[in-house]
Amino acid sequence: MTSTLGTLRRRILTPSTSETKLSVRGFAEKTAESRDLLETVGESFLAGYAHAAESSSAPEAEDSLERIPDAFRGFAYEGAGMALAVRDGLPLGHRHHVRDFLGGRAEKHVYMVYVGVGWALARVPRFCWGAATSGATDPLLRWLVHDGYGFHQAYFHTDRYVHQQYHETGFPWPADGPRWYASRAIDQGIGRAMWFVCGTDPESLASTIDKFPESRRPDLYAGAGLAATYAGGVNEEELRLLRDRAGDCRPQLAQGSAFAASARVMAGLVVPHTELASQVLCGLTPGQADALCQESKPTRRDGDVPAYETWRRRIAGRLAHPGSS
Repeated sequence: MTSTLGTLRRRILTPSTSETKLSVRGFAEKTAESRDLLETVGESFLAGYAHAAESSSAPEAEDSLERIPDAFRGFAYEGAGMALAVRDGLPLGHRHHVRDFLGGRAEKHVYMVYVGVGWALARVPRFCWGAATSGATDPLLRWLVHDGYGFHQAYFHTDRYVHQQYHETGFPWPADGPRWYASRAIDQGIGRAMWFVCGTDPESLASTIDKFPESRRPDLYAGAGLAATYAGGVNEEELRLLRDRAGDCRPQLAQGSAFAASARVMAGLVVPHTELASQVLCGLTPGQADALCQESKPTRRDGDVPAYETWRRRIAGRLAHPGSS
């Protein structure tokens, strides 16, 4: 049962739902349907955040999250990941909320929870980062924290990160680096946020990405492919347009799509738009995309090139050359 302290914590920590409105953010509105979809995504994220902010235990938070519809439950787990990382970063109370959360049903949503931890880094003081990220211990997946941070910055500081193409460099986490890759992973999150900024309009999205330096476009398209597959908001014709506009970045677009399909398969949340996007962007069913992601995972630890990037390159390479091993 939620305590008085939990209710107070929810009120203090949870952002206003007005922050999810496209009109407030100044994002494009392609259609009323796409606007409603994106705003529901945002509302689901905040619902998950609020449930985790007020919960007294991980199972209590899970019970609330599991009642959210399949299409949006993953976003609620992402929001919960942010709230619990913020709680880990606060000077009061214990600092293993994220760890405990991932020990339960949230394990199926591990990708989304790690992304949520990245949102927390954008909201807590830097001296709290060590505590806030204490639950993000997987050496392969920790780069998803940067993805979440990049999404937050592009979503809330759109002019700087999208229109002015600000490039985050010298990011100080993780301490053992390699720091050059942090900006790459942040760009993947920026590309994912641009799906929202452009209102799920693939023509607008591609034109916006094409204004960025060529070296940044593969990571931006990877993020866009992930968002198009996980969040949806487009039909088959629009997905084909996005695939064609990606040009030389089509393997990275497909890689992001495969990650999204895998995340939904792992969580048991495959929905029709994921099936469509996976087929168009990857040429695979969600189940096949998940199998590709799982079998492509590297076993070594980070070196000069992070294992996470090795993983992404393997997937992109397989999708660019079907039948290769």
